[in-house]
Amino acid sequence: MKILITGTTGYIGKRIIPILLKEGHTLVCTVRDVNRVPLEFRIEDNITFIEIDFLEPKQELPKDIDAAYYLIHSMSTSSNDFGSLEEKCAINFKDLIEKTACQQVIYLSGIVNDASLSKHLQSRYQVEQILQSEHYNTTTFRAGIIVGSGSASFEIIRDLVEKLPVMVAPKWLYTKTQPIAIRDVLAYLTRALLNEKLYNKSFDIYGPEVLTYKEMLLQFAEVRALKRFIFTLPILTPKLSSYWLYFVTSTSFNLAKSLVDSMTVEVIGKKSNINDIVNVSPITYKEAVQKAFVKIAQSSIVSSWKDAKISGVFKKEYIDHIELPHYGCFKDIRSRKMNDEERTLEKIWSIGGKQGWYRFDFLWEIRGLLDQIVGGVGLRRGRRHPTELEPGDALDFWRVLLADQENKRLLLFAEMKLPGEAWLEFKVVKNKIYQRAVFRPKGILGRVYWYTVLPFHGIIFNGLINHLSK
Repeated sequence: MKILITGTTGYIGKRIIPILLKEGHTLVCTVRDVNRVPLEFRIEDNITFIEIDFLEPKQELPKDIDAAYYLIHSMSTSSNDFGSLEEKCAINFKDLIEKTACQQVIYLSGIVNDASLSKHLQSRYQVEQILQSEHYNTTTFRAGIIVGSGSASFEIIRDLVEKLPVMVAPKWLYTKTQPIAIRDVLAYLTRALLNEKLYNKSFDIYGPEVLTYKEMLLQFAEVRALKRFIFTLPILTPKLSSYWLYFVTSTSFNLAKSLVDSMTVEVIGKKSNINDIVNVSPITYKEAVQKAFVKIAQSSIVSSWKDAKISGVFKKEYIDHIELPHYGCFKDIRSRKMNDEERTLEKIWSIGGKQGWYRFDFLWEIRGLLDQIVGGVGLRRGRRHPTELEPGDALDFWRVLLADQENKRLLLFAEMKLPGEAWLEFKVVKNKIYQRAVFRPKGILGRVYWYTVLPFHGIIFNGLINHLSK
């Protein structure tokens, strides 16, 4: 079967692709930037990649598509415009897919059983309506909180539970929801392929328990063997709640705002016979959390919401930044001879996250804290895997643009708040390591910033390359 995948580099997309390949399907994966595609996907024989932006599609889809997964979400591209962006993407996708032989479009939405929907859920429901067509069949699965290693909800709950022994939380912690494990979501999605019993229908999918967010936090703490105390305050408005989530967890402010907007609405699924049709028995919330930590312990997190663009401030395509600029830029260029090339490359590919930056970590932490204070991402995102990097990965307050082990080059783009744009490059050539920090200032403020931090660059960048070369 030939299947079209949208949202290829997203949280769900990265996880459903290996399952479909294992089942013997041929995949056509759409991406806005092929440089973000993980290497293990690019070397697969049964995958074709098409660079296409559904906001402004400039090419056609293959005509012999049998089924398609619509996994595009623009939830926090900005605080106000994600609804219009999702609508535009859905309309353009529908126009293109109707020109193919596609028999079924499968869409993952959110549970929408409340009269006063959040902007996020209202947008999902609107997309569901747009995707209806006389040219193909649609199957919509509506999920609530998805629990799995690397999911936004899982990581946010983890941040709260592991960082705060005592929480003073907003009143929406008493909102009821039905969390579902990522493994069950993937089972519904894959078992729905060309299943005629599911054509032109929508189904709520959810776990076996109805829990409040407070109960989810406390059960998470039980799994981690932690004692936690939670008190709620009715005076915490949605805006204050968004700031609370932003400062305590690793989420961006726009995403925190969208999440709080959704968390104030109760999401209880409607009963149906979907479990019998596709033979799925959802596991409990505690089981989902336990399985997530098994993956974390094995360092086998397939995808993370932090690697999506919504976790940072990066608005342009990655390809636009892979070639370092030369004119009008400030540069800090250093090189050292190496004692052991293999060991140096290991250090480069393990940089950041829990490993830290090898020298003067306290200065990196201060910079991360300052960035967070002014609304930046700070160092909270860490990294997806302790030793592996792929284009598009979040790496503290950097974004991985290029992770080319064959040519021994790692290129990072800064997502911290800056009066300009910044890159950090590591490259190994023969017996030397080259380290380049490039800053393209924006106006006078950018130039003032560069000269202000220049003394600190001399300390941290010198210490960094000295450690990498040893």
